[in-house]
Amino acid sequence: MKRVIVGGISHETSTFTPVATTLQSYLERFLLRGDEILKVLRGTNTPIGGFIDGAEKHGFEVIPTLFAEAHTSAPTPRPLFDSLVNELLERIEATGPVDGVLLELHGSMCAGDLDGPDAVADAEGHILTQIRRVVGPNLPILAELDIHSNVTPQMVEMADVLIGRRSYPEIDMAERARDCTDVLARIWHHGLRPTMALHQIPMVWGMNQVTAHSPMREAIAELQRIESQPGVVCGSIATCYFLADVPDMGASVYVVTDNDQRAAQRYADQLGRWCYERRADWHFYMPPTREALALAQAAGRFPVVFADMRDNTGGGSPGDSTGMLQTFVEAGLRDACVLNITDPHAVQQCWTAGVGATVTLDVGGKASPLQGSPVRMTAHVVALSDGRFRYDGPMFAGLENCLGPSAHIEQNGIHVLLTTLREQPFDTAFARSLQLDPRQMRFIGVKSAAHFRAGFESWAGAIYVVSEPSVHDLGNLPYTRLNRQLYPFHGPGSFSYRGG
Repeated sequence: MKRVIVGGISHETSTFTPVATTLQSYLERFLLRGDEILKVLRGTNTPIGGFIDGAEKHGFEVIPTLFAEAHTSAPTPRPLFDSLVNELLERIEATGPVDGVLLELHGSMCAGDLDGPDAVADAEGHILTQIRRVVGPNLPILAELDIHSNVTPQMVEMADVLIGRRSYPEIDMAERARDCTDVLARIWHHGLRPTMALHQIPMVWGMNQVTAHSPMREAIAELQRIESQPGVVCGSIATCYFLADVPDMGASVYVVTDNDQRAAQRYADQLGRWCYERRADWHFYMPPTREALALAQAAGRFPVVFADMRDNTGGGSPGDSTGMLQTFVEAGLRDACVLNITDPHAVQQCWTAGVGATVTLDVGGKASPLQGSPVRMTAHVVALSDGRFRYDGPMFAGLENCLGPSAHIEQNGIHVLLTTLREQPFDTAFARSLQLDPRQMRFIGVKSAAHFRAGFESWAGAIYVVSEPSVHDLGNLPYTRLNRQLYPFHGPGSFSYRGG
């Protein structure tokens, strides 16, 4: 029986957020060792859940090592990063003879002081290099990456195969992991010799990347056309993670062929040029909530969802910006809700008062002045919870999570979910655990860029992506480390974000 290592270190790193990354950040998400990985992630729509499924299909023996993941936040301190990498390496070395490595990585992780001597701007390249040093040049290393990766030449050099997710929302995590196991089986049993090529596209891919809709749907179709060519094993589009000020930030494509490096590069270049020729299509204007609200009320398609992508905690934001909530309050909306606002202090006040009490709170606006001013609310405490729930939507289906002590408050028909820990709403499970069914609301505000669509779009009357003041206001981010010009940041014909 073939023995395959499973593990990884996954973190999407914002270099602009004030949210620090600590050991607690990993403990709050995942810091799993050995068989604990199998116990927690088996049967879930996660990359490692998919590795386990694929291994069982092909008859591999899974050797679980270390899996560490934190929510998107600032660079991981170098001592903590080194300790995680060293533990992963030690566990790999302790497994004895193995036949392959399957890794969950993100693709946009960095560590240390990026202006200092301990900087690791390409954490995945570093991790893959260290694993390659341990397992040798011939053992197959395959990794699944997030669609929002800043893929580097070092990553492509050190891995045999990289496979990126191709749905956004990213509901295909387990599916892409099973693809990795299928390719690994072909390497072992059919003599596949993967050759991989990278094309870094000189652009920042905007937020027009929901794969169920045009124009992103056509991009995935073009990717699939490339994959149908003779000798092509797989290909991926990385739309980049633009909140990382690192040299290799930017969109890219990467293609794997069977023992034909020149063909891999040719197809990667073709796909990369196709994406760049349509560069303006990947951007769209995101109005403030007030403007979108007027459009929604005129259209009359309810329930309507307003997605504040700037304060998306999944992108590293603090989750306590107040522009959307303030707009809802000033508009006097009824049957409205905001999911979720991260505010441990307000949660504690609710817990002290108890269910049924009326409390006066200053909600949100505490992480940074850029997040807006707190909103004064005199609200009814509808429900309290310890924050534990299980996802039941397409994304992360079956996975348990905990947002810490949480509260559901209501003021004059406006419902707000307050949490201790940050998390965007992937589905309605957490809200329902606090006696709020968003499907019964007319106006729904979410702190999310697109992942909410997995659990909301099927029943929403309309969706508006909006932009409110945040630490991640793209127009005010100082990039100083980029190694090339990127559309629309530089050069002729640069795109105007118009506040979005």
